[in-house]
Amino acid sequence: MDEEIKNAIEVLRKGGTVLYPTDTVWGIGCDARNKEAVTKIFKIKQRAEYKSMVVLVSDETMINRYVKEVPEIAWELIESAEEPLTIIYPDGRMLAQNIIAADNSVGIRLVKDNFCKTLIHKFTKPIVSTSANISGEATPSSFNDIKLGIINSVDYIVKLRQKEICSVKPSTIIKIALNGEVKIIRK
Repeated sequence: MDEEIKNAIEVLRKGGTVLYPTDTVWGIGCDARNKEAVTKIFKIKQRAEYKSMVVLVSDETMINRYVKEVPEIAWELIESAEEPLTIIYPDGRMLAQNIIAADNSVGIRLVKDNFCKTLIHKFTKPIVSTSANISGEATPSSFNDIKLGIINSVDYIVKLRQKEICSVKPSTIIKIALNGEVKIIRK
């Protein structure tokens, strides 16, 4: 695992894209602070840039760094979540402008998966996570289901867990307003 993390970080630092296993499904990722790298992912996915993507972080400190004010209810939801949970926060900051939505919100997931957590911790920056498919197509349930066009478009493919079938669905997505109002976007 250490070698794969080292290789992925080298690509991320150069503004490249990686195909990697996440705590949910296989994802395409890049440095969430690098606008050009984020643009590459939008092109790979053939996705409109007004559609947001998720940012993965390794710890609570990173959430505080990239969100202006974290509503108190967010900590309670994170603590009680048994499955991967993405929270859309108001007022994202210090991220690539094209990763922050038009309303200035940003979707962030605190990962528990060992590989992702270690990768992000050692990279010391959040990374983008979006499913490894063309926008609008089915999310692949395994590495073998990822289309060749995606595989050939990324700069690095992590050589771990490629034989696994994802039993985990994409994360639940909840949007939280500063006043604590909660809206479920995806279960």
